[in-house]
Amino acid sequence: MAERSVPLVLASASPRRLDLLRQVGIEPDTVDPAEIDETPGPRELPADYARRMAQEKARAVAPRHAGAFVLAADTVVAVGRRILPKAEDEQDARSCLELLSGRRHKVMGGVALIDPSGKLRWRLVATAVVFKRLHPDEIAAYIESGEWQGKAGGYAIQGRAAALIPSINGSYSNVVGLPLAEVTTLMTGSGFKP
Repeated sequence: MAERSVPLVLASASPRRLDLLRQVGIEPDTVDPAEIDETPGPRELPADYARRMAQEKARAVAPRHAGAFVLAADTVVAVGRRILPKAEDEQDARSCLELLSGRRHKVMGGVALIDPSGKLRWRLVATAVVFKRLHPDEIAAYIESGEWQGKAGGYAIQGRAAALIPSINGSYSNVVGLPLAEVTTLMTGSGFKP
């Protein structure tokens, strides 16, 4: 494969996002997480929050990599207007799973790309996800697995939670962490040569 002349920086600490890019043959030259404040604004809607976070992450990292493509993303799990947290402890995970049980929710994927000239482009992707009604034993077993740790909404669709989700409508890779069809279109449209 020919070497790219313009580097690609992934502004994310997520191993899932890196794996997803590699799945479609894109290897970032650098991984440089943004490490910004990710607190939602008062009454901020999930879609607005996902878009804002992706853009702020890209803008935070771009000055450290002049002349590069900088790709950033944010994944938000939402029930109505409510943004679910990244589960940090078992109580977070249990609360998320109890709320998601038997319901449809949305996963919003915000993606931002800054090209070598400094122009920012972005996309927002929404995927509808349906959880089956969960028995308390299923919730307990999932929490016991530890797979929920650090995951938006307290679950990972690419793992054991797949058995809890009878249907999705939209991008599967968006739920994992990066909407690949939209990302690759955004990148090639910005002049990125994989």
